[in-house]
Amino acid sequence: MRFGIISAGQGSRLASEGFSQPKPLVPICGTPMIERLARIFINCGADSVAVIVNGTNPETADYIKEMSHMMPIDLIVKSTPTPMHSLMELAPYLGQDRFCVTTVDTVFQESRFRAMVDEFSNTPFDGLMGVTAFVDDEKPLFVETDKTMTITGFHDTRNDCSFVSAGIYALKVQALDVLAECLESGQTRMRYFQRKLLEAGMRLKAFDMGQVVDVDHVCDIKKAQKIAQQE
Repeated sequence: MRFGIISAGQGSRLASEGFSQPKPLVPICGTPMIERLARIFINCGADSVAVIVNGTNPETADYIKEMSHMMPIDLIVKSTPTPMHSLMELAPYLGQDRFCVTTVDTVFQESRFRAMVDEFSNTPFDGLMGVTAFVDDEKPLFVETDKTMTITGFHDTRNDCSFVSAGIYALKVQALDVLAECLESGQTRMRYFQRKLLEAGMRLKAFDMGQVVDVDHVCDIKKAQKIAQQE
């Protein structure tokens, strides 16, 4: 299975709080986030890892080029307007069957991710979506599930939902056709893409990733390190 990392954002919130490093190079327990993710993917059996970064931080691209000497990485350097556009750029590198993609600032326990990948390798579902009950996002996407964790809806408000999206997407390759249709219609938010997957008839299951944090602010770094240390 192939894996992808969306890392083309500007990290503007971290920069505005005085953090000088590019977001992908934020250290989590001494390892830059981008390297930590890539190593987790390789440990989980990745055939290759495709990474997209923007062109404004050559330091990040140079670091990933050095990583590519140690692991199979396909690097794309391109500035994109949204994460959905970034995912479309990754599409040619994600193989012909199943893939898993996450954003660079998503920090989770490796053991939970490994369990998710193992389940996805054998599931009859068209996709597993990582979810968490830990709401630490400014605008979370709430995930509605039934008793079997089958996803029945994605919502902007809590309603009776127990989980929010963790930004971890394990999908069969036909999901990329839905992605292309979304972009062609002018819809560019990831939550719209997830809703369209359901509308297209894809069967999605939620996978509880435990505690997950997105590193958007300096205060999130300490939270992320606590999660990583739980291994």
